[in-house]
Amino acid sequence: MNKLFCLIAVLISLGLIAVRCEKSQNPVDTQPAEQNSVNNSLAKGGYDEFGYNYQAHIFNGRYCDYDRVIGGDYCDINLIMKWNDAWLSNKDRDGDGDLDRHWGYPSYIGSGAWLTNHQSGGEGDEHWTYFVKIVAPPEDAYEEGGYWYTANGSRIGSVIWGSFAVVQRVESGVGVYDLSPVGPGLGKW
Repeated sequence: MNKLFCLIAVLISLGLIAVRCEKSQNPVDTQPAEQNSVNNSLAKGGYDEFGYNYQAHIFNGRYCDYDRVIGGDYCDINLIMKWNDAWLSNKDRDGDGDLDRHWGYPSYIGSGAWLTNHQSGGEGDEHWTYFVKIVAPPEDAYEEGGYWYTANGSRIGSVIWGSFAVVQRVESGVGVYDLSPVGPGLGKW
């Protein structure tokens, strides 16, 4: 019964991810225009009221707050996101007042950007976890049939948000799956 519940919780979680992903192409890329003042106030580090610490490249809060709007659906799910400087920089390299993303690339593809997402919820026997590693594919990669491939045809991972590849997923009650055959390491791409 416990395994059945975990499986149902995981499936519901995946459904929630799909719904939230439709709302926003990229969970870290949901910052409104007033983000500049928030980022400037966090220049010395520390978490904001939503759970972001841009200096440390981490979000640690409720799933419902990742979009920088307090409350909403799925507030009972804990979410920890970590990313590298190429995903969402905490620097204004070009002086325009905005945090720079993907180091001057026209898109995230080829930037070396990565993100991890760790969700958890429930208590006791109903506790569940979900973890995913997401990377920007290299510039010479191509997408076919819902997967990103290297230039030599090796599968990187499944397509997510158009410009990214899932290189690893881990779920309680399921284990590791959607593992990139060429390696799930961060910083590889």
